[in-house]
Amino acid sequence: MTDVTAAGLVVGADGRARCGWGGSTPDYLPYHDLEWGRPVHGDDALFERMTLEAFQSGLSWITILRKRPAFRAAFAGFSIPAVAAFSEADATRLMADPGIVRNRMKVDAALHNARVAADLPDGLATLLWSFAPPPRPRPATRADVPATTPESIALAKELKKRGFKFVGPTTAYALMQATGMVDDHLAGCFVPPIRP
Repeated sequence: MTDVTAAGLVVGADGRARCGWGGSTPDYLPYHDLEWGRPVHGDDALFERMTLEAFQSGLSWITILRKRPAFRAAFAGFSIPAVAAFSEADATRLMADPGIVRNRMKVDAALHNARVAADLPDGLATLLWSFAPPPRPRPATRADVPATTPESIALAKELKKRGFKFVGPTTAYALMQATGMVDDHLAGCFVPPIRP
């Protein structure tokens, strides 16, 4: 990547302006260009994103992104019914897996959250998307991107009320960004806006 603009965009060798973080390492390019901010609606796909955002807490997202294939293998492709059926032996197996982040509280939360998600009468996607705000203009600069919003605070509160763990307001907002509930690509980013 080359030039960094005042807005926080980076212009790469392909001449495209991207959000600065999207061009900070080659591993981020496909994630930024093709996935981040695109609407995700499936229960299992949203469970994956929720789980990975929780595992990211206190770490760099690039760490989780690089380990995502191992996470998918370890967590049965993030199938909610499969993970909800995981036993203590599975938790022990996960804690021995060097391909994932081995944090017992986060592993236990993932298994617990799968059980909670499995019991939602209308599914995880319906619950999460009910907190998506109306479309708004893209932020002009990185400084204009919030860490939390009233919607993410309300979502985190509802998730906690329903028994979910490790999904506070900041994690809830990161989930909303990653799954296209909000569009926080910077205004000059080449990725076209996509409405849910």
